[in-house]
Amino acid sequence: MKKSLFFAVVMFLGTVSTINAQKFAGLQKSPTDISYAKTDRNAKPDIKVIYSRPQKKGRTMLGDKVPYGKVWRTGADEATEIKLFKDMKLGDGTVKAGTYSLFTIPGEKEWTVILSSDLDVWGAYSYDEGKDIARIKVPAAKGDELEAFSIAFKKVDKGYHMVLGWETVRVEVPFYN
Repeated sequence: MKKSLFFAVVMFLGTVSTINAQKFAGLQKSPTDISYAKTDRNAKPDIKVIYSRPQKKGRTMLGDKVPYGKVWRTGADEATEIKLFKDMKLGDGTVKAGTYSLFTIPGEKEWTVILSSDLDVWGAYSYDEGKDIARIKVPAAKGDELEAFSIAFKKVDKGYHMVLGWETVRVEVPFYN
């Protein structure tokens, strides 16, 4: 009995030291975040966005590191993913419930917002316009300075506005029921 208890303790301590010796990578440079569109705090979501939040770190991002007029992954790392839990109107069309990649083409005065059926892609390097599900142009406005790229939802009368913000730029993308 004593030998088996001793053996069990030695095995446990060996496992613990192995776990403690494990090396973990550093923190993400652009942490992943999730934003939800809900009617209230306790409701199930109507829209969910999963994205990575690049940081300015003293750099000019929009119009420089993220060039105007070129397709952008709308965040960092993998392309931003948007899930519609029900059919939603976007611009003149209706987008079926489902999961899509969210790309944008930033501009000084307006942005083109794109929902694509191409999922699990790194950045916008392999962006394929033939997989676009919907496109809408929205005006760019000014707001307070934001260090990290951010996405939030604002409840409006017939749905939500998905607000994209970075630096002093704000873009509102209308999704309606």
